[in-house]
Formats: sequence, structure tokens, C-alpha cells
Amino acid sequence: MRKTWFSIMALVLIFSMTLAGCSSRSGENSTNTANNTNQGTTDTATKDDNTDQAKTDSGGEKIRLTVYSTITEPKNQEMMKSISDAFTKENPDITVEFQFPGAEYENILKVKMAANDLPDVFDTHGWAIIRYGKYLADLKDEPWAANQTDTIKPVVTDKAGKVYALVMSEAKDGISYNAGILEKYGIAPPTTFNELMAAAEKIKTESKGEVTPFFLSGIDNGMIGGFLDLYATSQYISPATNDAATLLDGSFDWKKWTALAQKLLDMQKKGLINKDVLTAKYTDMPQRFAQDKVAFVFGAPSFADDVYKVNKDTKIGIMPLTTMVDGDTQTFSGGERYTMGAWKDGKHLEASKKLIAFFAKTENMTTIANATKLPAGLKGVPSEHEFSKFYDQFKDIRVFPYFDRVYLPNGMWDVMCKTGTALIAGDVTPEQFADKMKQEYDRLRNQ
Repeated sequence: MRKTWFSIMALVLIFSMTLAGCSSRSGENSTNTANNTNQGTTDTATKDDNTDQAKTDSGGEKIRLTVYSTITEPKNQEMMKSISDAFTKENPDITVEFQFPGAEYENILKVKMAANDLPDVFDTHGWAIIRYGKYLADLKDEPWAANQTDTIKPVVTDKAGKVYALVMSEAKDGISYNAGILEKYGIAPPTTFNELMAAAEKIKTESKGEVTPFFLSGIDNGMIGGFLDLYATSQYISPATNDAATLLDGSFDWKKWTALAQKLLDMQKKGLINKDVLTAKYTDMPQRFAQDKVAFVFGAPSFADDVYKVNKDTKIGIMPLTTMVDGDTQTFSGGERYTMGAWKDGKHLEASKKLIAFFAKTENMTTIANATKLPAGLKGVPSEHEFSKFYDQFKDIRVFPYFDRVYLPNGMWDVMCKTGTALIAGDVTPEQFADKMKQEYDRLRNQ
């Protein structure tokens, strides 16, 4: 009896230890899973990762799509999220997680490309074919693809007909101007570079230096690079006789760059650029513009809302880039601004295409156009904002891809921005600038 009692107690003890062991391992697994999930992610991402395994009302697994965008304005980020919320209501089995990395966007995407682990949907920001092409699914069979604008179709469609991305907003960069200042001094929007310089001289002289014709920033030197990029197209690409072929095959005579660099330097020496160009920030410009202290800004009027915060009555106009060569016609530089492309190896490619198609709906494209104040990349999209009339007025103006994206190797943008700033600072001459461009062009092209 005593032996039997000990046998029973031994069995009970073994059974209890077995339960304790199972309970302990179960707890450890839960803790480790939670820790792994939280490492390197935000709370939102963790929440979405958990919902990835959630069940829909119909009992199926929920799909989570990750979307990366270059949009930086908070109000426009919320606008994009509101459209995706509407998509989720129609498609409760799909959740959408937006990421807006800001200045780190390109670096993050380069890392993801190297690992072949891209977001389900991502913004190609001007590099749909050249940089991201091999990672993107073909969207040519999507219902919206046949409705691309004539200016954007060649930018995101290759010779074989592959469509790389939906262009929600089409960039058309020329010159933004203070319409009130031009009216005050009786100046019509210039069409040639010489007319632009004459208008600048008139404004500087008649305002007794109170108005700066052009604003540039050496701190945010993309503004200096932007001037050079825009006018490189006008100087070397858009004229009937141009240097496009030699820039592509590597035989371009970089001594020709000296003339463009000299024009920028002349603008500074003549007092047509803000005197604090080397210390001014881009964020200084909207207030000065609103106070009628700046007449022209190279590029799109993406700063408009910041101007209106200071002076809601400021009148801003946009015009194509002035010609640089006699006999040429005006142009815009641009192509893709905000886009959606689908990662071809994504686990949820059909869901990604479905999301993109939802954003391509006319009502959603209209919302995006009105929010970004840019023309849509699809035909027949109505929009009403203060720049709509200008885009309608200039709808037939030629649009060229950004110069650096087609004709310069990767890495040259930074060279152009920094050396342009050094030129204004007096650290290099126009000739030395041209030599630097050739040296870096050859080096980066052969990497």
C-alpha cells in the first residue's frame, strides 16, 4: 500500500512538472515574439504586423500593404491616408500602412533594393525606369494605363510598352513669380533668358534694391543645383541642335558648361541674387516672397501655402522656363513627381495593383491634384486651385525629364549642387566648375 501511494505521488509530481514546463516554454515564446516584433519598428508597424494575421469577417486572413511615399507636407500625407482609408472600407480584407521617410527616402530605398525587399507599393520620384525599373511590375493592363497624359506617358512607359508606375502628380518645373511685383513694375512674364535678366535689372533698380529678383540658398543648395539643372536642359537639350547624344555616349565637351556657370556667377555679381545666398535657407524664402521682397523662384510653387500663411493676398504665378538659345521655344522640366509603383516580387501583387487602381479613380486623382497643386498624370482629371489656369494655359509646352536624371550618372546631382555653391562663394571659377563636372562625370559613369 505504501509502495502504491509513493507510485501515485510520483506520477502526480511528474505530471505537474510537465505542465509547468509547457507553461514556461509557452511564455518564453510569447515574450521573444513580442521583443522581435518591436525591434526596429514603430508601434504602428507592430500593430499592423499583428493585424496581418487577423481574420476578416469572412474568416480569411487580412493582407497588409506597405506604401512608401516621398510626400513631406503633413496635410498631403493625411490626404493620402484618407484615400487609403476609403480603399480599406471597400476592401476590409486589406490594410494599408503608409511610410513617409522624408529626406532619408532614397537611402532607405537603396538599401531595400540591395536586399531585394521593397515595399509593396512605392513612389518612384522620377526614377521609375532608370533606377527602379527591374523591381517594378508591369501595369500596362491596368484600366487607367491607357489614359496617361501625352507628356507623362513616355516618362514611365518603355519602348516595349511596359508601364512602370501610376503618376498621380506630374511635375512641371519652370519659374514661379510674384505676380504683384511684375504688375507693379509693368513686366510681362519673360520668355527668353535675356528678357528675364532685363526684368531682374529693372526690378532691382526701380525698387532701389528693396526687391531681390532671384532667391537662392547655399544652405539648401538644391536650389542652386535646381537652377543649373533647369537651364542645362534649355542650353544643351531642348534646342533643335543639341548635345543630347554626346551627353549620353560620353563624348560631351564639358568646356561648354563654362558658359552656363558664368551666367549664374554674373547674376550674383550684378546683385540679382539675395546677398545672403550662402547663409540663407529655403525656409527663409516664403516670408520674403510674401513681403514682396522676392520676384522669381526657380522651380514649382510648392512653397505657396507657406507664403499664404504670411500674406494670404499674395499672387503667385508660374511660367515655363525661358529659352537660352535663339530660335528655341520654352520648356518645363519634370515628369514624375508623386507616383505609385508595385514591387513585382511582392507577396500581395494583385492587392497592390488594386490599391493603385483605387488611387487612379478620377475623384481621387482630383483630390490629389487639388492638394498638391500639380497637374495629374491622367487625362480628364478636373482640378481647381490657384495654379490650374496656368497649367491649362501652358498645356502644350514641351516637358523634358530633369537633366540630371537622364544625362548625368548617379551622384552628379550632389556634385552640381556643391560646386555651384562653391562658384557663388568664389572658391572655383566657371572654368574650374566645368573641369570638375567632366572629372566627376567620367569617374561616376565608369563605376
